[in-house]
Amino acid sequence: MSETTQKSNEEMLAEVYRNCQNALTSISDILPETEEGKVKDEICRQHEEYERISSRAAQLAKDNGIELKEPNPVKKAMMWGAIKMNTFADNTESHIAELMLTGTVTGIKCLRTSYSEARDNLSPEVDALVKELIAAEEVFEQNFKHLL
Repeated sequence: MSETTQKSNEEMLAEVYRNCQNALTSISDILPETEEGKVKDEICRQHEEYERISSRAAQLAKDNGIELKEPNPVKKAMMWGAIKMNTFADNTESHIAELMLTGTVTGIKCLRTSYSEARDNLSPEVDALVKELIAAEEVFEQNFKHLL
């Protein structure tokens, strides 16, 4: 594997892992504020998908001798505070769907930007994983739009 491919793989796996971990943190923070219903069901389903993709990214990193870093704890605390403040006054299904939609769209933008810069230098496995996460998040986006 060339040095360029190794660096691109490392950066994209870090981006995929970070994206999934941020989503999992947000989901863990917002679930207690979410009442039973379609939105909660969708969030739980997405949690499973993020867990699966995150695990695959971690395994690919391990297989390639890449060390992935956990997301910044300060950022996690800031996300927690923002979610609590946003749901304190309004924890309706539509508002929670809107919050999740905003996070999902942000994740898609970050992934697409990173992918456009690295795609020509990725291994087939990393390329497929990035595409899989983008496709999953696009489905999540549509699902949340239907729940608004």
